Amino acid sequence: QLQLVESGGGLVQPGGSLRLSCAASGNIFSINLMDWYRQAPGQQRELVARISSSGTTNSADSVKGRFTISRDNDKNTVYLQMNSLKPEDTAVYYCHAEIRVTPSRLTFSFWGQGTQVSVSS
Repeated sequence: QLQLVESGGGLVQPGGSLRLSCAASGNIFSINLMDWYRQAPGQQRELVARISSSGTTNSADSVKGRFTISRDNDKNTVYLQMNSLKPEDTAVYYCHAEIRVTPSRLTFSFWGQGTQVSVSS
């Protein structure tokens, strides 16, 4: 059974840093794009950052210069380095991946369980 397991969330003060990890395990042929979303109470889920299989990245304007997405293909893991955190970054963060489970070109979407990030003084 294919799963995405997140870790690294927590409570930090404004200006602090956190590093989120999301590891995929199970029957994986290859992983195409991997990305991070976040959702605050009463808000809709928004895309934070995305990284393609080739390493091309894209991120929301609100986090550019502060957050960095990366991936380790050997470990089937995506990371989100979060620096200079602001109270507005408080949300549940979810990782997501489009994964090929066979040599065919068909992909499936998988979601992590979510991890809480709280930024408060």
